[in-house]
Formats: sequence, C-alpha cells, structure tokens
Amino acid sequence: MGQQLLIYSFVARGTVILAEYTEFTGNFTSIAAQCLQKLPATNNKFTYNCDGHTFNYLVDNGFTYCVVAVESVGRQVPIAFLERVKEEFTKKYSGGKAATAVANSLNKEFGSKLKEQMQYCVDHPEEISKLAKVKAQVSEVKGVMMENIEKVLDRVRKLNFWWTKQRTSALKPKTSDSREPR
Repeated sequence: MGQQLLIYSFVARGTVILAEYTEFTGNFTSIAAQCLQKLPATNNKFTYNCDGHTFNYLVDNGFTYCVVAVESVGRQVPIAFLERVKEEFTKKYSGGKAATAVANSLNKEFGSKLKEQMQYCVDHPEEISKLAKVKAQVSEVKGVMMENIEKVLDRVRKLNFWWTKQRTSALKPKTSDSREPR
C-alpha cells in the first residue's frame, strides 16, 4: 500500500471480528479490538484518538466496520472508507453467511476487499473529499426540506382548525335578543 494512512480495518458482527486486513504491525489491532468491546450497539459513527491514530467505527444493523488511520488524514477519508466497506459487505453478505460466520472466517473472501478499498481511498482522497462534501450538502438540503415540510404541515393544521371553527360557528343557530313589542 505504500503510504501508511489507513493502516488497519475490520468488519465484525457484535464483538466477533469476521474479516480484517493490515500490512503493518503495532498495538493498533489490540486497541481497535478493545474499543470494539466498549462500543454501544446503536447504529452510529464513533471516532477515538490514541497515539496519533484515529480509530473510526461505523455500527450498522449489528455489524461494526472499523478503520484505523493516521490522525493527519482527518475524518472524511476514514468515514468514506467505512461507508464503502459497509455497502460492499452488505451487498455480498446480507441475510447470509455473515450472520453465522465465526471469528476471522471471512478473511480469505473479504480481507482482499478491505485492502482494495483502503488502497482506493488512499489513492483518491480528492474524490473522497468531493463525495463527502456533496453528501454533506445533500444532507443539509434534506434537513432544510424537512423543516419546510414541517412548517407547511403546521400551517395546514392551523388552517384546518380555523376552517372547522368557522364552519361550526356558521352552523350554530343564532340567538336573537329581539323582544316582542308590548
């Protein structure tokens, strides 16, 4: 791989590592495994910093995707890597082998995919950055649209309430205060 930017990655089910890849030696594998034991099971992204490295995790539907990166890489490339690995892993194993696989049993099949994705992300950081920016913009636009939809729905509710109130008051018989002449 040459550059030591993304140095270790794995895919786990719960706390069982199914496939992993690295070309380097160091204590980062044991640190990553220790962090895995402590991760919440909720779908989310987590990053821990230790000894000049970031330990990046993506937890999704019972599977955890991890990449250890040099801190100077930032967050965009590791997170993009995790998204790419999740997509590829899900396509290949959804509802199948991964649900019952034992520790490291997918190394032979998926370890090379981890290597390919690591290499791609290291070789194309500008593309990864552009993609991350576009995704962030899409997410921002989605947020604004959802906010606007909520405002429209709120206005519709208010109009319905007003309309119902008007119709109800129009249907009520009016009491007159007219007195009969004597």
